[in-house]
This record gives sequence, structure tokens and C-alpha cells, in this order.
Amino acid sequence: MRVLGIEGTAWCASAALYDAEADSVLIESDPYEPDSGGIHPREAAEHMSEAIPEVVDSVLTAAEERHGPDAVDAVAFSRGPGLGPCLRIVGTAARSLAGTLGVPLVGVNHMVAHLEIGRHRSGFDNPVCLNASGANAHLLGYHDGRYRVLGETMDAGVGNAIDKFTRHVGWSHPGGPKVESAAAEFATGAGEVGSEGEGAGGEEGSAAETDLLDLPYVVKGMDFSFSGISSAANDAADSGVPVEEICFSLQEHVFAMLTEVSERALSLTGADELVLGGGVAQNDRLREMLATMCEARGADFHAPEPRFLRDNAGMIAVLGAKMAAAGDTVPIAESAVDPSFRPDQVPVTWRDGESVARGRGGAESRSAARDAEADRRGAEATVTVEGTDGDRRVVKRRVPKSYRHPELDRTIRRDRTVAEARLTSEARRAGVSTPLVYDVDLAEATLTLQHVGERDLAAALDEGTAEAVGRHLARLHGAEMVHGDPTTRNVRVSKRGERTERDGRSSPPPETYLIDFGLGYHTGHVEDHAMDLHVFEGSIRATATDPEPLISAFESGYEAVGDEAVLARLRDVADRGRYR
Repeated sequence: MRVLGIEGTAWCASAALYDAEADSVLIESDPYEPDSGGIHPREAAEHMSEAIPEVVDSVLTAAEERHGPDAVDAVAFSRGPGLGPCLRIVGTAARSLAGTLGVPLVGVNHMVAHLEIGRHRSGFDNPVCLNASGANAHLLGYHDGRYRVLGETMDAGVGNAIDKFTRHVGWSHPGGPKVESAAAEFATGAGEVGSEGEGAGGEEGSAAETDLLDLPYVVKGMDFSFSGISSAANDAADSGVPVEEICFSLQEHVFAMLTEVSERALSLTGADELVLGGGVAQNDRLREMLATMCEARGADFHAPEPRFLRDNAGMIAVLGAKMAAAGDTVPIAESAVDPSFRPDQVPVTWRDGESVARGRGGAESRSAARDAEADRRGAEATVTVEGTDGDRRVVKRRVPKSYRHPELDRTIRRDRTVAEARLTSEARRAGVSTPLVYDVDLAEATLTLQHVGERDLAAALDEGTAEAVGRHLARLHGAEMVHGDPTTRNVRVSKRGERTERDGRSSPPPETYLIDFGLGYHTGHVEDHAMDLHVFEGSIRATATDPEPLISAFESGYEAVGDEAVLARLRDVADRGRYR
């Protein structure tokens, strides 16, 4: 099968021919480069109207020269998400071409194409995917016939966040490569100064030990936010901080956030494969951080070659071929574009793989080899259990993360250790089931806690335990605290009681405990409370076969104890995900 793909979601007019039998891709692209500022929708659409016919003609001519007049078996196009005027031009071109050639039409989700090209080129069966794009950033994993959003930006895309800063300092689009170059220049210069003993550097005078600017680092579960860091970078420039220094700190913070949430997604799902996609994925520092994190976890990492990372028709053609082979085509009358087309709206018809969720398929076979406590290794800490059954204690150490700048890493580990110790105890006094805190070692970022429960909620999730978590969070919020990362991995569940039907009594429900308050803080704001609920519900949707009854039970538990205004605000928070 040979598929002609057409891409034009925002800035890059591109066409490609994918030959499935030979697994070869021919790509022709013509990117839009604004004279100043960012992407202007009208100018981008004008560029598409001129460039799309040219790149399509170039690829079609090459295809016919190689394969004759019947060179194309299907036409695939980027149906969304993206800029409406650009998408409509691409859609019109694809419909016209499919009709002229008399071949099926395939509508492709642009973000799923980023994921699938990574899966295709890596050979991975069931990876978690980090899409780091201009207009978006999110984590995806396959589960029960769809790609579920494990985490996503709650405001700007990662590329747009960086471009906001570069526009502020007067740099032209695209800003990402310029930030990368300036950061590398600063790192080289700081290393040279440090080597002479004059810098703030570390043992070898490298830039890795230079002082970082204090920029916002916002991670909430597996969701994240970039608007604050963009504004802080702009303020630093206005105050006279050298632009190169800002670029260095900006990269170190933003990419560390993306790497951390990727590790959280691997931990939640039990997956051991990660692929990277999107235009920002061309950044060497981001790739380095992710590779370092995966190596430390024993996970496999893959980033496709650059031509498949930036917006391109090659990924559209490759996924289009998979969809066409599965019979997933679209009638021309039903092929309208969708600027808000989310990846989790796409029925995955072209694969039968097992769920990425923990306890299913490949994840199950891997986790089976782990003992119960070894499986407690989370995204940021190692856990060991000491003592006997009557006095079991958990020693939790936040291990250094070599992908993070040392200064940033030390701050995060210390602050989260302090927060966890304090909030775990305060939540307990507020009536929330939590472990006792026995000891705190800030120098080693280590806590000694009471051992609670027998397993994670992920392995014991039902309506009863979901409702119990809702009540816990309501009590926590009533005491003006948030958990920050309430996922099914951060709730422990005891065994059920020993009563039997012969006793004439039903078994009591298992006890549930909230753990891992490292991302928590004090707040009485309804917005922050709603975000807690959003994080928990996201972890259910990402891993449960039938999430809706569980979510309903969770919200019922919260409603019974908590503030209805939080549930009302939850709908607004959920709608802030990209392209909702």
C-alpha cells in the first residue's frame, strides 16, 4: 500500500508518500516563517494555499515516476487539531485529490500521528508517548481502544511558552532553536569561567553547577503549567538578566518538568517504553534528560529522526496507511476538519495491543517479577520496608535525579520532603487516614513512616475505595490543604475484614490511606481543590476499563463531606486541557 499524506495544521505545508511494503517515506515540506512575532493565522493560511499545491505536486510527480499512474492507494490528511483556516485548505486539497484519483480518504489526528510515528520507528509495542509540540504538550498511553491522556499542559503548549519569551526579547519565530543555542552558549561560557575558579560552579567548574534563576516549577500529578515560567522569564529579561542565562534556566526548568511527568506516567502505568514526539523534541537537552531518566529506570527510550519530529506529512502518511489497512476511511461528506480534535477522541482501529495500564498485558508480565514492595518504587523515591509485621516501617528516600540541574534537584528534593512530613501529619490530625511520620532526615531527603495498607489502590480499585478517596480529599480540603498528586498509586489499601457470610455480617470495607504528600501545600482556594479532583479522576480514566462508575462514586464520596463549589469548579478545570 502507498499513501499520500498531506500536513498543514499551523505552519508547515508538507506532503509525503509512504510505501508500506518498502517502509520508505518521501517528504516535501515548505514551512511558513513569519517576518516578526509568532504565527499569524491569516498569513499561515495564505502560505498554505500557495504551498500545499506545490508540495503535493512534487510528491505526486515523484510517485508516478516511480510507480506509474496508480501510484497512490489512499490519501491521508491532518484533520486536526490546528488552525482552522489552515486545516480547511488541507482538507479541501485532500478531498479533491482523493476524488480525482478515485482512492479512499483518511482523516488523521495530528497528535496521534506524532505518537504513532514514534511507535513505528522504534518498534515498541506499547509505549507511553510524550508529545512536546508548539501548541501542545501531553502524555498519551493506549488503553481499551483509545489513546488516553495521562497528563497535559493546563495552559500553553511547551513550544508556545518558549516562543512567548523569545517574542518578548525580539527574536523571530521559531524561538526554540534560538533558546537552545543561547543556552548552550551560556553553558559553555559558564564552564570556562568555572574552570578558572571564578564561577559559581561545582567540582569541575561545569555549567551544571552554575546558579539557576528561580523560575516557577509547576507539576500537579502528571499535569503541568507553563504560563508562570514564561512570565517570570520575561520579567527577568526586563530586569536586565542576560538573555543567555535566562535561556539556560528556562530550558532546565521546562524540560525537567516534562521529564518528571514522563517518569510519573511510567510509574503509574508500569510501562517500560517511552517515545518522544513533536517539534520541541528536536531539542538535544530534552532528549538527553529523557534518555537519562529512562536509563535510570531501566526503561527503553526512542526519539525519531528530526524529519519525523517537526510537523511533517510523513507521519500523516504512515498512520494513514495503518488506518486504511484497517478499513478506517472517511466519506468525503463526513470529512470536515476539527481544530479541537483531541487524541483521546480517536478510536484506535489499527492495533489490538494490550493496555499500557499497570496490571494489564505487558505491564502485568513485568510487574509479576517484582515483589510487592519493590513495586512501590515511584517516580521520585525508593521505598524499603523494615521491621516485623507488628512494627513495619517504610523508609522513603527521594533519590537524586541526574537529569535535573543539581541546584534544582536539591531544592525539589528538600522542599518535597519537608512538605510530605508536615502535610502527612497535619492531614492525619484533620481526620484523613495517613501514615504516622517517625523521622525526617532533610540532608538525605529521607522519611521514615508507618507502613500502611497491603497494596496500591491501582490494584484494588472499586466503587467503595473510590468513594473513600473522595471523602479523604474532602476532609483534606476542608482543612485548607491539597494533596497535589492524588493518583491510584498514592493511595494504599488494606485487606478486607475477615467476616464471612456465616457470621451473618458483610465484610467491612478495606481501609484506605493517602500517602506521598510531596506535591501538597496549604490553600483554601477552590481552584486548587478542584485540581486535586482532576488529577485523581485523570488517573482513573487512564487506567480503568470502566472509569465512569468509579468517578461517580468518587464524586459522591466527596460531595458527602466536601464543598459542592469544588465539584462545580472541577468541570471548568477539566475543560482547560488543550483543545477541549
